[in-house]
Amino acid sequence: WDTAGQERFRTITTAYYRGAMGILLVYDVTDERSFNNIRTWFQNVEQHATEGVNKILIGNKCDWEEKRVVSTEQGQALADELGIPFLEVSAKSNINIDKAFYSLAADIKKRLIDNSKNDQPSASGVNVGDKSEGGGSKCC
Repeated sequence: WDTAGQERFRTITTAYYRGAMGILLVYDVTDERSFNNIRTWFQNVEQHATEGVNKILIGNKCDWEEKRVVSTEQGQALADELGIPFLEVSAKSNINIDKAFYSLAADIKKRLIDNSKNDQPSASGVNVGDKSEGGGSKCC
């Protein structure tokens, strides 16, 4: 969902976080206010999304160097602080768009595989199908 960081959408977006597999937190590199709002959006995601949902920080409009007010280093520093991957893109010029989605999809896939491995029963677990020897009661 693209809410463009607008305050009026903040309350309705919480419903969309539930069940999300991945979330792109996008700011405009030519708009410092959108960058400053990322921490608030991140907290909102942490509060309302499924625990462990994959996230990536995206700086959009990287092709507008002459209008840039948020440096690549600032974006990377924020991503490091939040503990999420970072990428700059340009939707208009189609720079790194595929990479952003493929990167997030790969992270989601890895998380799902890791989680399914953790859900496998251990070798020392109980196997309900095992027949035990011994004097169990018989009926018939």
